[in-house]
Amino acid sequence: MDCLFCDYADAAKHQIIAENNLAYARWDNFPASLGHLEVVPKRHVVSFFDLKQTEILALYGLISEAKKQVDERYVPAGYNIGINDGEAAGRTIHHLHIHLIPRYQNDVENPRGGVRHIIPGKGNY
Repeated sequence: MDCLFCDYADAAKHQIIAENNLAYARWDNFPASLGHLEVVPKRHVVSFFDLKQTEILALYGLISEAKKQVDERYVPAGYNIGINDGEAAGRTIHHLHIHLIPRYQNDVENPRGGVRHIIPGKGNY
């Protein structure tokens, strides 16, 4: 299997900023904002819903650790945390990864509603 995220030891493909025994945090190759990173389980798993409880704890521990690094380096005003779980949700790499996307004052005209604007014109069900 040729999986970008399974090949985490390849420094040419990944700039790892933190890791533990079950997961690692890396800078996103196509960042949506300054400091955008991904937190990835080391085990090949496709869906968040297939994670073991220990992996969930390891991933969320790294989100907190990576956030501290981004806070010190870039001083964002907020964050979006997201998972594209399934192709219909926009997943293009079939290995679970959690996006930590720093947000900055005035990076968009009106950020109100945040992730509710993923599907234009929806969100009022």
